[in-house]
Amino acid sequence: MLFQYESPANIFLYIPERIKGHPSRLVLLSEIYVMAPVVLLILVILLLVNTGSSILNATSKAAKLFPAILILGDSTVDTGNNNYIATLFKGNHLPYGRDFPGQVPTGRFSNGKLVTDFIASAAGIKETVPPFLDPDLEDGQLCTGVSFASGGSGFDDLTTAVSGVIPMSKQLEYLKKYIQRLSKVVGEEEAKKILRGALVIISAGTNDFIFNFYDIPTRRIQFNISEYQDFLLGRLREFILELYDLGCRKIAVAGLPPVGCLPIQTTAKFKNPEDRKCIEDENLDARTYNHKLANLLPQIKSVLPKSKIAYADVYKPMIDMTNHPQKIPGNKERMLWHWICRSRTSVQRTHTNMS
Repeated sequence: MLFQYESPANIFLYIPERIKGHPSRLVLLSEIYVMAPVVLLILVILLLVNTGSSILNATSKAAKLFPAILILGDSTVDTGNNNYIATLFKGNHLPYGRDFPGQVPTGRFSNGKLVTDFIASAAGIKETVPPFLDPDLEDGQLCTGVSFASGGSGFDDLTTAVSGVIPMSKQLEYLKKYIQRLSKVVGEEEAKKILRGALVIISAGTNDFIFNFYDIPTRRIQFNISEYQDFLLGRLREFILELYDLGCRKIAVAGLPPVGCLPIQTTAKFKNPEDRKCIEDENLDARTYNHKLANLLPQIKSVLPKSKIAYADVYKPMIDMTNHPQKIPGNKERMLWHWICRSRTSVQRTHTNMS
């Protein structure tokens, strides 16, 4: 049996010693997600951004396409900005970072690198992406990109009202400060060139539903689920338009994961660990949101000349790993995912597949 341990903003799994001879240890849920090859492959494909290149030559092509990487979002892409703000949502302590180079907790909500670090490395940009709020950020690092993301953030400013993390709207303000500083370092024209060529990644939305609709139903007073989805997508649309106005042209937007399978949700709904399973209603909401998002992005692209906007489907690979852990290559990875998923068989209901 797996046990879950929760602390502010952190959820771990306790792997008992008796499981297949592996020693007892705490496993970050992000460790399982990040090491899954299929998820990484899906996100690396974003490096192509409509170039038509094959995956085999994606790395060499990407190095020519993106001079920098700029990241906005939540804990999935926060490389340490929460270290420098007043919040309990921090990843600068063990067991975070135990597999990061030097075994140092950096503020990433992961045992090691984030997917965006792997993308930056594959693109030949840099090995890791620094947080913008790092006071020791050097000019050379600035030129090749930073992360503005903040663990616990969302498109709805209400999401961050209690936690004190950086809302997406303020991340845009930090991007403007970044542009000002970049212009001083390389000149205004070169800064514009970097922005035009940079790969911009947006990964957010999950916290909005968890904190405002499911677990703390503040927004349910004002919206039904469809209306709240549309509200968030409206905020995202405004967000992308402002990115475009600031000079960004190549933008990748990640959809929602299977929210109903996240440990924070299954733990809240099922007190007995043996009873825990994915919450299909919440997964259906995620698929519906993703369907709307996938339809919205081409519409936005059509009104923004010379823009390239890609949708990243993270739902399908994650739900596939949850339902079919035997497909995951590697004994260790397959074993860990199997023990996470064994008590989470989704309760199916009749619905239209929106994925």
